[in-house]
Amino acid sequence: MSNYRRLRFGQVYFFTLVTYLRRPFLTTATARSALRDAIRSVRRDRPFDVLAIVLLPDHMHAVLELPRGDTDYSTRWRLIKTGFTRRWLDGSGREAFRSASQVRRGERGVWQRRFFEHTCRDEQDLARCIEYVHINPVKHGLVERVRDWPWSSFHRYVRLGRYPADWGSSLEWYGDEFAGYE
Repeated sequence: MSNYRRLRFGQVYFFTLVTYLRRPFLTTATARSALRDAIRSVRRDRPFDVLAIVLLPDHMHAVLELPRGDTDYSTRWRLIKTGFTRRWLDGSGREAFRSASQVRRGERGVWQRRFFEHTCRDEQDLARCIEYVHINPVKHGLVERVRDWPWSSFHRYVRLGRYPADWGSSLEWYGDEFAGYE
């Protein structure tokens, strides 16, 4: 899992973002397109590298590397979620019922308010986070083999020779170390 040319720990983060009420829409064509466009838009003004990502129906995981001296991932995620929501609703996506509090705050019924963040401490921690991202569809019983889940950076890692195509076909490696990540 090495070969991260510019890796600077303290600026590499693992994230979990969850849809509001765990509504299962993230893997739809409209949602994938909205997310891809929102990420591209934010990256133009606030650069970052996506080291790993996986979309599941009701949540997503990502490992991002921010530029040297920049730790403002919160603004990036706020802009990505806002851009996604606008594109999702414009593309016939629907939001869940919003409480009076959400309406007062101007929140939409698309994403949960917060997200989980973990700062990668070293190469071993980064490798665990990337593995967790890629094994997640198997963990949730969506597929039996990681390679069978189409919405994952796993396929890029296979093309780059960092994983064999049959990596992660079981949960034998999975332990309690990621208990709080979802």
